[in-house]
Amino acid sequence: MDRQPRADAEYRIFGQDGSGGYAAFWLVRDGKPILYQPLVFFGSEGEVGVVARDFYDYLWLLAAGIGPCEAVIGAENEREPIAHFVAFASKHAGAQKRTAAEVLTAAHEEFPDFETDIRALCR
Repeated sequence: MDRQPRADAEYRIFGQDGSGGYAAFWLVRDGKPILYQPLVFFGSEGEVGVVARDFYDYLWLLAAGIGPCEAVIGAENEREPIAHFVAFASKHAGAQKRTAAEVLTAAHEEFPDFETDIRALCR
């Protein structure tokens, strides 16, 4: 039985940006390996959001020069692709190649209530 994603599910933090924000795997897909879990960002100034549907989509964001914080707050300009990240994403997620816009749209469509649900937990 599939359960509905909950914002208060477990998280596995794997990175921190220069301002103190955290990037994490959000463990909401029962029985799925961590690389197939969505990635989220919790910013030091209250920014919160889903970054990518899974690790493989996340690789394409990095290849496009977009980190977790930029994915949540919105990258203002097109970024220059980062060649070594493009090569890495092509090697490890080539079958799932997406543009940054496609990655962000898919993540927000799959988990539209994540930010609202997290903010409700903080009240």
